Amino acid sequence: MQKLENYEPTRFMQPTSHYDKAAADFAVAFIESLCHTKGTWAGQPFELIDWQERIVRDIFGVLKPNGYRQFNTAYIEIPKKQGKSELAAAVALLLCCGDGEQRAEVYGCAADRQQASIVFEVAADMVRMCPALSRRVKILASQKRMMYLPTNSFYQVLSAEAYSKHGFNVHGVVFDELHTQPNRKLFDVMTKGSGDARMQPLYFLITTAGTDTQSICYETHQKAQDILEGRKHDPTFYPVIYGAPAEADWTAPEVWAKANPSLGITIGLDKVQAACESAKQNPGEENAFRQLRLNQWVKQSIRWMPMAKWDACAFPVNEQELEGRVCYGGLDLSSTTDITAFVLVFPPRTEDERFVVLPYFWIPEENVDLRVRRDHVPYDTWQRQGVLQTTEGNVVHYGFIEQFIGRLGERFHIREIAFDRWGAVQMVQNLEGMGFTVVPFGQGFASMSPPTKELMKLVLEQRIAHGGHPVLRWNMDNIFIRTDPAGNIKADKQKSTEKIDGAIALIMALDRAIRCGNEDGESVYDKRGVVVL
Repeated sequence: MQKLENYEPTRFMQPTSHYDKAAADFAVAFIESLCHTKGTWAGQPFELIDWQERIVRDIFGVLKPNGYRQFNTAYIEIPKKQGKSELAAAVALLLCCGDGEQRAEVYGCAADRQQASIVFEVAADMVRMCPALSRRVKILASQKRMMYLPTNSFYQVLSAEAYSKHGFNVHGVVFDELHTQPNRKLFDVMTKGSGDARMQPLYFLITTAGTDTQSICYETHQKAQDILEGRKHDPTFYPVIYGAPAEADWTAPEVWAKANPSLGITIGLDKVQAACESAKQNPGEENAFRQLRLNQWVKQSIRWMPMAKWDACAFPVNEQELEGRVCYGGLDLSSTTDITAFVLVFPPRTEDERFVVLPYFWIPEENVDLRVRRDHVPYDTWQRQGVLQTTEGNVVHYGFIEQFIGRLGERFHIREIAFDRWGAVQMVQNLEGMGFTVVPFGQGFASMSPPTKELMKLVLEQRIAHGGHPVLRWNMDNIFIRTDPAGNIKADKQKSTEKIDGAIALIMALDRAIRCGNEDGESVYDKRGVVVL
């Protein structure tokens, strides 16, 4: 019944192993006796796609001389919407009900019970739609457990919270979305020795690429990659990775086709095209597109600022030419031992002008060498270049900064200074005493989202000039963005990889500059509303 054209057993089949066509045909026939359970495919026979059939034939058809399977671990890494859950559910049912194993224990594992239940629910629906199985399988829905009565076998959901339970006698494990595992404990419990009493246990790991390169999933990904590229050899490990190379053009349809073997079948080209267009319009979505649609491992789930676009806005900034002009300040004091940032934003006076950015940074003088060694950041170089200033002692000298801002006020028309309402009350009072208008600025989504989105728009349109300031550039490259359910965004200091104080100060100053503008007091927000990216 072999319908897969040009099928040849995997190149990882050992010389002593053989391909048993009858065993492979049985596995394919069992799965194709099931039905799809979701969407437009619901109720239709589960006809394996070529890539799925190749995996099933390799795993279940490549046997050792003793007649048992060669592969005990299968690692399948593939983008979303490729039919992953259906294949995982079908394999779980095959191991539980079609493998001829007495009292087989098959477990569905995921990061939490809800995630683990996704594949189980698909499997349960497949059983209900199959008359032969529905007569022989008892489904205990509340326990997320089903029992195959002829062999007293069961398929049971487990989650990462259950890792402390021991005593498993595993015949099969289906790990769904391995990249979401919070640690390696459940993985180790289920795969290290739990199947020693079985002759051919199968650990079926299926996942999309993740973001945590310290995870058990990335460790397994690296092993799979090493085997695929010939750097390692493990005859029991079956590796499959569908994805785009890191250097590939992520906007190219031919790259999408290579990474998505079910493109045009389980997911339409139009869906991927729409996701790509959205990512091009909003660079904050690029990493999500790369991870979920192209199966690329990315450093963090949302990388916000496209630095090539930021660098394109490094138009020259001449402080002397800005003297006397209206501007707005953003002050992020952080802590007394950390970076303090003060950023001035000059709104354009005509439609042809850009927003101009003047940033200033301070750290304690005595901490410079320590910071260079500890953080591997060139604070000393920036100090010599004059783009980072130091204040005497081992804490930031707020009095020095107040005097510096006072001198800036003599050169520029600083209308307002926005600050984090939770910081440095005394300094704010001192600045007010010097004649400055100081405005508290909330750090929540409501306050931060409009100017953050506006900053991205200005960068993409090259309507902002920052002079290529290296410290501010470093801050912008460090930003991690949080999004709330309403689509509002803000920079997250806790999750950002390094310091972002200058970026926060810039966003606050930009908000005041947009709202208040130049002498006419018009606000961009008032004229056209908040931009939605």
